[in-house]
Amino acid sequence: MGKTSSILLVEDEPGLVLTISDRLTAEGYHCDTASDGTAGFEKAKNGSYDLIILDVMLPGKGGFDICRDLRALGYKLPILMLTARSQVIDRVLGLKLGADDYLCKPFDMNELLARIEALLRRAQPQEEGPIGGTPSERSRGTERYTHFTVDFQTGTVEHSGTIQSLSAQEYKLLAFLTRHPGQIISRDKLLDAVWGYGTETTTRTVDVHIAWLRKKIGDTEPAPYHIQTVRGLGYRFVP
Repeated sequence: MGKTSSILLVEDEPGLVLTISDRLTAEGYHCDTASDGTAGFEKAKNGSYDLIILDVMLPGKGGFDICRDLRALGYKLPILMLTARSQVIDRVLGLKLGADDYLCKPFDMNELLARIEALLRRAQPQEEGPIGGTPSERSRGTERYTHFTVDFQTGTVEHSGTIQSLSAQEYKLLAFLTRHPGQIISRDKLLDAVWGYGTETTTRTVDVHIAWLRKKIGDTEPAPYHIQTVRGLGYRFVP
């Protein structure tokens, strides 16, 4: 990984802070901590971190607000959110506000480490544009499909006269799907190609991002046209 990666952990449970920070240090990371949202937000703004682990429920300033405000200020570093909430809508909200991934408590420490390693692997600021696409993806320009148009240079999609910006992961996901039209692509393949996770990692991140991407391209349930679910196998993109 080259230099030692620096991680900011914003978490208010002392026991969890100790457990996570000790393990990250043992794994060779530099770990800084904050026990409330206000302090965490200030450290995130003023420090130099490679990744933030951000709890949703925090005193002072909530995790959702921190994530949203950091993205609004232009901070592009990976954000992994921790949540004790079980409702899908809470996880979706975090991703919509700009988080790169989420992990529900309680979690296995090896799972957390796998997520961190994957997020750091794919964070390549020297090659990324404003929304995280590779040079190859951004060179594709504007492409028109049956119900939407995507501009890979600006990271936007247009549907029924409405233009919306894609998040970094929505961009990468759509770029991958459109490069493989008609193919059935498993969740494991998407996790590996878009998120950089191994197949031993279990996550519903793919499904959440697919849901939001469908809304942006006007591909809504119950019968999406472009991004079709192939039950038990994965997804297929139809131009």
